[in-house]
Amino acid sequence: MRVVVLEDESAVADAVAAHFASLIRRKPDAVLGLATGGTPVGAYQRLIELHRRHGLSFRQISSFNLDEYLGLDEDHPQSYRRFMNEQLFDPIDIDKNRTRVPPGRPDDIRTACQRYEDEIVAAGGIDLQLLGIGRDGHIAFNEPGSSLASRTRCTTLAATTILDNARFFGSEDLVPRAALTMGIGTILDARQILLMATGSGKAEAIAGSIEGPVSSRVPGSALQLHPDVVVYLDAAAAHRLEYLEYYLESERTHRSLGLLPFP
Repeated sequence: MRVVVLEDESAVADAVAAHFASLIRRKPDAVLGLATGGTPVGAYQRLIELHRRHGLSFRQISSFNLDEYLGLDEDHPQSYRRFMNEQLFDPIDIDKNRTRVPPGRPDDIRTACQRYEDEIVAAGGIDLQLLGIGRDGHIAFNEPGSSLASRTRCTTLAATTILDNARFFGSEDLVPRAALTMGIGTILDARQILLMATGSGKAEAIAGSIEGPVSSRVPGSALQLHPDVVVYLDAAAAHRLEYLEYYLESERTHRSLGLLPFP
C-alpha cells in the first residue's frame, strides 16, 4: 500500500486527477470505478479542466459507480446518477451509454445487483477504482459488519452515514435508509485502487484502514488485502497514523530511485 501525504485538500485533488489522467492517456479505453460525495469533487473539477484545456479525452472510457440510494429516481437532486452527470459527465466528452450507476428503482433488487456484477465482468473489469471513506471506515456503502467477500447488493445505511449525509438532504429523515452498493469483494477485484481522504474527521478511519487489523469492523481495512492500493491524504487525515514518518520517508526514497509511476 502506497501512502501519499500531501499538504492540503487541493493537493490531494490534484494528485488524484493526475493519477487518473495518466491512466487515461496510457489506456484511452480504460474502465474506471467512480465515487460520489464531497471528497472527489475537486478531483473531478481538475479532470474537467484537463479535458477542456489539454484535450484529455474520455470518449472511449467506460465507468461504473460504487453505489446509489435505493428509492431515488435518476433525476432526483440527490441521486448519484445526477451527481455524476453534473459533477463530471456533462462537461466532458464521455459517452453516457458507457457509464453505469446502480439503479435506484430496480424492478428486482437481486437481479439488478447480479446484472451489475455481470456488466463489470463483460467490460473486462475495473482498471482503476476511486474510493472515499466514511467516518466509521465504510467504503462505498459497505458499513461496519459487511463481509469482506461481499458482492454488489442491497445494504442498510448505518446511523453515522445517515447523519453525515443529512446535510445533502436537509434532514436526517429525508436520507434513504438503504442503497445498492458494490461489495468489498467487488471493489477488491479492481486492478488498482485509489483511496482519498481529507480532514481530521477521517483520521481515525484512515488509521484503522491502513494500520489496524483487517476486520469487518473497519471495512476500509480490507484494502490491505489488495496488491496495488494508493492512498492520497492531506495532513489532517494522516495525523493519527503511527508510521507516518515511515510513509513520508518511503515516498522520498522511491522517488529518488525513480520507482514512482505517478506524481
